[in-house]
Amino acid sequence: MRLLKQTILLLMICGAGIFMAGCRKGEAEEVQRYAWPLATCSTEDTVTHVFATAFAEEVERLSEGKMKITVYPQSTLGVDRELLESCKDGDIPFAVQSPATQVTFMPELCIFDTPCIFETVEEVRQTIDQEEFQKLVQEIYVDSGYRLLGVSDQNFRVMTSNESFEGFESFKGQKIRTMENPLHIQFWKCVGANPTPMTFSEVYIGLQQGTIDAQENSYTLIQSAKIYEQQKYLIQTNVVPDYITLIVSDDFFNERTEEEQEILLKAAEIAQEKTREASDAKCEQSMQELIDLGMELVTLDQETRDQMTGACEPVYETIKEKAGEELFYYYTGME
Repeated sequence: MRLLKQTILLLMICGAGIFMAGCRKGEAEEVQRYAWPLATCSTEDTVTHVFATAFAEEVERLSEGKMKITVYPQSTLGVDRELLESCKDGDIPFAVQSPATQVTFMPELCIFDTPCIFETVEEVRQTIDQEEFQKLVQEIYVDSGYRLLGVSDQNFRVMTSNESFEGFESFKGQKIRTMENPLHIQFWKCVGANPTPMTFSEVYIGLQQGTIDAQENSYTLIQSAKIYEQQKYLIQTNVVPDYITLIVSDDFFNERTEEEQEILLKAAEIAQEKTREASDAKCEQSMQELIDLGMELVTLDQETRDQMTGACEPVYETIKEKAGEELFYYYTGME
């Protein structure tokens, strides 16, 4: 599989070497002969794929067919970390992925892991669309060799469990799967749970065998991975939004003509809006289907949410130190 990915990537790099129009400044009147690759690690039934394909379609439409992008889903060209490295080098100029992967290279992006800040997805989008917040985040990406073209979401990450949820004390001792993310682990420890880092491919078996008794993910992924076969309760913890970013190599972007850059930016803006709309529809549909499949929906009361927020103080201090006070303020509204 690794050899196949390397072969595909090599073929694309060779093709990139004979790009014509739309590939270099001053050659906009010619025709781009080879499509630029955009890679994701998600399947074709996800919001991530919607973001990728909507962007590719808008680039072609706005350029009247002169600029073309081919989407490669399902880790065809590599896993998230490999895609990030290839994107920086310009070998794969575009990628759509979670910022959770990018924190290793850009520590300040831990801001996106700040827990218990938002109650609605509308608040989330208003916050990340702030001009000052966008400016600060863009600087982080550019300093690391990328450009952030857009940010969407898959609504909030929610918890599933086989144990009934009666309030804050119900978190205590639960063996919950988390991503290998120190801030997520710190949060779950703060609320009294027993977080267990695990790759998502192992989650279903882990639930089946009792290695873990809870997990957290987007509604759509819970449905597509058939977590409902192993879990009874669907708990709207809404700890952090499930973000998706569209990024491009900064070198690649700067090599485009001014007209091409404007097309990429406009296409990303339109794709971001389409993806948010698709996310709302898909999440609502997935939540209802999970209920229809037998899961019991649990909505947290305000007292429980307040207790969760109060338990987050150590996590906030960690994030403020890593992300910087200014970025922390614009994201959370807290000094």
